[in-house]
Order: sequence, then structure tokens, then C-alpha cells
Amino acid sequence: MASKARIKWIEGSRFIGESGSGHAVVMEGLPAEGEVAVGIRPMEMLLLGMGGCTAIDVISILQKAREHVIDCVAEIEAERAETVPKVFTKIHVHFIVTGRGVKDSAVDRAIKLSAEKYCSASLMLGKTATITHDYEIRETE
Repeated sequence: MASKARIKWIEGSRFIGESGSGHAVVMEGLPAEGEVAVGIRPMEMLLLGMGGCTAIDVISILQKAREHVIDCVAEIEAERAETVPKVFTKIHVHFIVTGRGVKDSAVDRAIKLSAEKYCSASLMLGKTATITHDYEIRETE
């Protein structure tokens, strides 16, 4: 399966990234002095991509298990190496799953399946970072 992307320089440290599926995002490095940052940094995009990948997996697995989930949030904190290349060294994902009667075992299973089998982004970033997960389940009426 091939993927494509196109990165076009705008000015300064600002670029437009275009995905093969036709979506675009503004990215930038450190803005020049006096400039206001308008784009996301590429390393932030990596965390967002990983978070999106694992959250999509978790929701899909929980839905297939017929769990009544109405919300899922993945909060991510990461640490980077002090020296170049400043790769991620630690990533922690905290899931907040909200629903009615959602089973603890189902959430635990969904997160493990995503982390160990399905989430390509997590598996790739796990080559340089220790990735940990935890979760809480919030009951709704």
C-alpha cells in the first residue's frame, strides 16, 4: 500500500502539507522573532497522528464488542531526547472513555490490541519511545 504526501514551502519556516487523500495542513518550525505561529509543528503532528490512530482503533474495537460508548478522548504527554535527533523517548496515552455500562475488560482489551497489533503509528514510534497507556471509564446516564 503506497502513500503520498506533498510539502510546499510558503515562507520562513512555514509549509503546507498535502496528503494523498487531498487534505491540507499548515506546518511550521520555530517562527522568526516577531512572527506569530500559525501552523502545527511536525513533531506535534506525529503525536496527533499516533493519538488519532490509537483512538480510532479503540473506538472500532469497542463498537464491535457492542459496548455503549458515547465519547472517547486520548490525552497524550510525551518527552523528547535532549540532543539531536530529538526523538520521542516517552509517550503516555490516557484514555477517557464515557458510556453506559462499558466494561473495564473491554477497554483494557481494546487499548492492548491497538498498542500491540493495529496502530501502525504507535508501533513505529515504539521503536524509539517507551509508550504507556492508562484509562478511566466515566459512566453516563
